[in-house]
Amino acid sequence: MKELQELLYKYLNEKLTGLTISGPRDRKRPSKISVRPVQIKEELRFQASIYQEKKVFHKNYSQKEAVAEVMEWMEEYRQLALSSQIGQANVLVSKKGKITIKEKAGSFCVKETDLSHNRKKNYILDPEKQVGFLVDLGVQTQEGKIVRTRYDKFRQINRFLEFIEDILPQLPKDREVTILDFGCGKSYLTFAMYHYLKELKGYQVHIIGLDLKEDVIAECSRLAQKYEYERLDFYVGDIAAYEGLEEVDMVVTLHACDTATDYALDKAINWNAKVILSVPCCQHELNGQMKNELLAPVFQYGLIRERMAALFTDALRAQILESKGYQVQILEFIDMEHTPKNILIRAVKKGKEKESKGYRDVMEFLQVSPALAVLQDGKEEKQNA
Repeated sequence: MKELQELLYKYLNEKLTGLTISGPRDRKRPSKISVRPVQIKEELRFQASIYQEKKVFHKNYSQKEAVAEVMEWMEEYRQLALSSQIGQANVLVSKKGKITIKEKAGSFCVKETDLSHNRKKNYILDPEKQVGFLVDLGVQTQEGKIVRTRYDKFRQINRFLEFIEDILPQLPKDREVTILDFGCGKSYLTFAMYHYLKELKGYQVHIIGLDLKEDVIAECSRLAQKYEYERLDFYVGDIAAYEGLEEVDMVVTLHACDTATDYALDKAINWNAKVILSVPCCQHELNGQMKNELLAPVFQYGLIRERMAALFTDALRAQILESKGYQVQILEFIDMEHTPKNILIRAVKKGKEKESKGYRDVMEFLQVSPALAVLQDGKEEKQNA
C-alpha cells in the first residue's frame, strides 16, 4: 500500500482534475466515489462525492485526510482512476489485495482545474429564471426554482437542447423551419424546443406535435394557447398514417415504441428531412426474428438476446440512414447518474443516397428484416415499377 500512498500524495494537489473509485466488492457500498480539489477560504481541500443509490453525499478533506480516506476506501473497491495536468494513473486491486498501478506521465489536460467549491452547471435554460411551461409541467415552482424531485427532467430537457444546439447550422434562418415531433406525449421537450429556437435563438418555426392520446394533446394545445406560442400545433394522430405535410426540416421522435420509430424514420427519409433526432424505445421486433447458428449459445440467455436485439436494431437503423445520405451519430441521451441511459440517433443530411451492402449482410447473417428496411425497400419497388 506504500506505493499507492506515494501515488496519492503525488497527485492530490491543485493540478488534480479528477479521481474516481469504482467497483465496490459489496453491493451495499456506494457505487462510486469521486474526488476533486476545491478552494475553501483560500485553503486547498479535496471534495469527495459519494454516490449512494440515487443520492450524492459530499465531504471535504485536507490532503492528508483525503489520502487516508482513499487508502481505506481502496480496501473495499477494485479500481481507481485519476487524471491530472501532470499525468494519469489507474489502480487495480485483486481479490487477494494485490495492487497494480499503471501510470502515464505528461500533460493530458489542457484546461485549468476548476477549484470553485460550488460549481454551477451552465444549462441552456437558466435554472433560476422562470419559464412558464416549466411551471405548468411541474418542473419549476412559481418562484422560478427547479422542483427538487424534477431535476432529472430539467437535466434531460437541457441535454436535449444541447443536441439541437449542435445542429443549428443545418437549419435555415431565412425562412420558417418546419419541425415534426412524433409521439410528443406531455411535450416537455416540444415546448422546450419551441422556446429555445423561437424565443432564445430567433428562428421562425412551425412545430407540430403528434400523439395518440386525446387528453394529452388537448392539454398541450391549451398550454400553447396560454403562452401565445404561435405556430406550435398539436394533433391526435398515428405516425404511420400521418400525411399532413409534404416537406419537413427536422423530425423528432422520442420514445416511440418498437416499430413506431421505424415509421417515423421512414417518413423523415421520404421528406428528405435535414435533421433527425430519435430516441428509440421498447424494441421487440428483431428479438423475435434473430436466428444464427454461431450466436445460438449466447441467444439462449433472454436478457442478453433482448439487449443485443435492441443494439442491432439501432445499428441497422443508423446504417440505413447512412445509405440515404445522412451522417449519423449514436449518442447517449442521459447521464447514467440520473436516469437509465437511452441511445439517441442523430442524423444530418449531408449527401446523396449510396448503396451500402454492409448492413444487408448483417441482416442476412441474423436472418432479420427490420421494419425500416422493409419500408424503404417497398418505396424503391414502387419507384422502379
